[in-house]
Amino acid sequence: MISIEEFRKMKLEVGRVIEAQKVEGSEKLLQLKVNLGQDGERTLVAGIAMHYAPESLLGKLVVVVSNLEPATIRGIRSEGMLLAAEEDSPEHTISLLTLDHPVKEGSRIL
Repeated sequence: MISIEEFRKMKLEVGRVIEAQKVEGSEKLLQLKVNLGQDGERTLVAGIAMHYAPESLLGKLVVVVSNLEPATIRGIRSEGMLLAAEEDSPEHTISLLTLDHPVKEGSRIL
Protein backbone atom coordinates (compact mmCIF):
# COMPACT_ATOMS: atom_id res chain seq x y z
CA MET A 1 0.00 0.00 0.00
CA ILE A 2 1.13 3.53 -0.75
CA SER A 3 -0.25 6.74 0.64
CA ILE A 4 -2.23 9.19 -1.47
CA GLU A 5 0.70 11.61 -1.08
CA GLU A 6 3.02 9.06 -2.70
CA PHE A 7 0.52 8.44 -5.50
CA ARG A 8 0.23 12.17 -6.18
CA LYS A 9 3.97 12.29 -6.91
CA MET A 10 3.34 10.39 -10.15
CA LYS A 11 2.74 12.62 -13.15
CA LEU A 12 0.39 10.85 -15.55
CA GLU A 13 -0.18 12.65 -18.85
CA VAL A 14 -1.76 12.10 -22.24
CA GLY A 15 0.72 11.67 -25.06
CA ARG A 16 0.23 11.24 -28.80
CA VAL A 17 2.48 8.70 -30.52
CA ILE A 18 4.17 10.52 -33.41
CA GLU A 19 6.89 7.97 -34.29
CA ALA A 20 7.29 4.25 -33.65
CA GLN A 21 9.87 1.70 -34.69
CA LYS A 22 11.25 -1.65 -33.60
CA VAL A 23 14.40 -1.61 -31.50
CA GLU A 24 17.16 -3.30 -33.46
CA GLY A 25 18.12 -6.67 -32.01
CA SER A 26 14.99 -7.03 -29.88
CA GLU A 27 11.74 -8.79 -30.66
CA LYS A 28 9.94 -7.27 -27.65
CA LEU A 29 10.89 -3.58 -27.68
CA LEU A 30 9.56 -0.58 -29.58
CA GLN A 31 11.06 2.90 -29.58
CA LEU A 32 8.36 5.56 -29.56
CA LYS A 33 8.38 9.33 -29.80
CA VAL A 34 5.44 10.79 -27.89
CA ASN A 35 4.20 14.39 -27.93
CA LEU A 36 3.30 15.59 -24.42
CA GLY A 37 2.11 19.06 -25.44
CA GLN A 38 3.87 21.78 -23.44
CA ASP A 39 6.28 19.22 -21.99
CA GLY A 40 7.51 18.56 -25.55
CA GLU A 41 8.42 15.28 -27.16
CA ARG A 42 9.81 12.29 -25.31
CA THR A 43 11.42 9.07 -26.41
CA LEU A 44 10.04 5.96 -24.72
CA VAL A 45 11.11 2.34 -24.96
CA ALA A 46 8.25 -0.10 -24.38
CA GLY A 47 8.08 -3.89 -24.35
CA ILE A 48 5.00 -4.10 -26.56
CA ALA A 49 6.40 -5.14 -29.97
CA MET A 50 4.88 -8.62 -29.76
CA HIS A 51 1.42 -7.06 -29.39
CA TYR A 52 1.53 -3.89 -31.51
CA ALA A 53 2.96 -3.15 -34.94
CA PRO A 54 4.74 0.23 -34.90
CA GLU A 55 2.48 1.70 -37.60
CA SER A 56 -0.66 0.78 -35.61
CA LEU A 57 0.41 3.14 -32.81
CA LEU A 58 0.84 6.31 -34.87
CA GLY A 59 -1.60 8.99 -33.73
CA LYS A 60 -2.82 7.04 -30.69
CA LEU A 61 -3.42 8.92 -27.45
CA VAL A 62 -1.74 6.98 -24.66
CA VAL A 63 -1.16 7.37 -20.91
CA VAL A 64 2.44 8.15 -19.95
CA VAL A 65 4.17 8.30 -16.58
CA SER A 66 6.18 11.40 -17.45
CA ASN A 67 8.20 12.06 -14.31
CA LEU A 68 10.16 8.82 -14.06
CA GLU A 69 13.90 9.04 -13.90
CA PRO A 70 15.22 8.32 -17.43
CA ALA A 71 16.66 4.87 -18.09
CA THR A 72 18.89 3.65 -20.89
CA ILE A 73 17.51 0.53 -22.56
CA ARG A 74 19.52 -1.06 -25.38
CA GLY A 75 21.44 2.18 -25.75
CA ILE A 76 18.25 4.30 -26.04
CA ARG A 77 17.38 6.89 -23.40
CA SER A 78 13.79 6.20 -22.31
CA GLU A 79 12.16 9.25 -20.74
CA GLY A 80 8.92 7.86 -19.31
CA MET A 81 6.70 4.80 -19.33
CA LEU A 82 3.57 3.81 -21.22
CA LEU A 83 0.80 2.34 -19.11
CA ALA A 84 -0.71 -0.94 -20.25
CA ALA A 85 -2.69 -3.84 -18.86
CA GLU A 86 -1.38 -7.39 -19.07
CA GLU A 87 -3.94 -10.15 -19.03
CA ASP A 88 -3.20 -12.96 -16.59
CA SER A 89 -3.46 -15.77 -19.13
CA PRO A 90 -1.07 -18.03 -21.03
CA GLU A 91 -1.04 -15.49 -23.89
CA HIS A 92 -0.20 -12.51 -21.58
CA THR A 93 -2.15 -10.18 -23.88
CA ILE A 94 -1.13 -6.52 -23.56
CA SER A 95 -3.56 -3.63 -23.97
CA LEU A 96 -2.39 -0.01 -23.89
CA LEU A 97 -4.31 2.44 -21.76
CA THR A 98 -5.89 4.88 -24.20
CA LEU A 99 -8.61 7.52 -24.01
CA ASP A 100 -12.19 7.16 -25.16
CA HIS A 101 -12.45 10.87 -26.16
CA PRO A 102 -9.77 13.04 -27.77
CA VAL A 103 -8.01 15.48 -25.45
CA LYS A 104 -4.97 17.72 -25.89
CA GLU A 105 -1.51 16.25 -25.58
CA GLY A 106 -0.11 16.90 -22.14
CA SER A 107 -3.51 16.75 -20.42
CA ARG A 108 -3.10 15.53 -16.86
CA ILE A 109 -4.58 12.20 -15.80
CA LEU A 110 -6.50 12.70 -12.56
